Formats: sequence, C-alpha cells, structure tokens
Amino acid sequence: MNSGCKIGLVMLTCTAAGAFGSEALHSEARPPAYLIGQIDVTDPDGYAKEYLPKAREIIKAHGGKLVAAAGAAATGSQVVAVDGDPPKRVIIYMYPSMEALQAWRNDPAYTQVRAVGEKYAAYHTFAVEGSVAN
Repeated sequence: MNSGCKIGLVMLTCTAAGAFGSEALHSEARPPAYLIGQIDVTDPDGYAKEYLPKAREIIKAHGGKLVAAAGAAATGSQVVAVDGDPPKRVIIYMYPSMEALQAWRNDPAYTQVRAVGEKYAAYHTFAVEGSVAN
C-alpha cells in the first residue's frame, strides 16, 4: 500500500471514529424521561394478571425501567402522603429519552394492552424530562 493510500485510510478511520464519538457524546447529553402515574386500581387481581405482565414487557422493550411502584397491586410499599391525600397507586418509570417514552406510549401493542388495563384501573399519567447532569 503506498503512502497516499495509508494517509487516506488513516483519515477515513479518524473521520469515522470522530463521527461515532460525536454521536455517543450527543446521545449521552439527552436527558432521561420519567413517566409518573397515579393509578386508581378497581380490580387488583385482573390488573395484576391481565395487564401488568404484558405492559411491563412492552415498557422494557422501549427501554423503560421501573424506578418505584407503591400502593394497590404493587409490591407492598405504601404511598405516603406529604401534602393532601395520597393516590391509591403510584408508578415511576425512567426511559432513555422523551422520544423513547413517546414511542412506548404510541406502540400499537401497548395501545391494545392499555385497553385491557382500563377495564381494571383509571390512569392519570404525565412525563417529565430529567436532568442531564444526574
């Protein structure tokens, strides 16, 4: 290989490495997104059997990770009121980004599972972006 080819190959390699590094840096700068839900579970048994296993599978497929769950149909942890009345059930999930959270919520598979969940619970959910400097 002549020196011109070697220099070209080195430049191409450096450019590619720089692009990958830049992309990695960009993706690290994206803040996580948190889904917070207040859920009024009317049928804990149906909710736990028919909704939760399928919903958790789809959440995980979109990068969602459970941060906290308490109250009805949860792990036994209780929701503690600080100001006002506590909701019956609270969940917090963390997603890699707001885009990942929205992709989960708009996933047709989740839309179907959510219809099942709505037979057993009423939902009040919202999302917030976290701090990049966590």
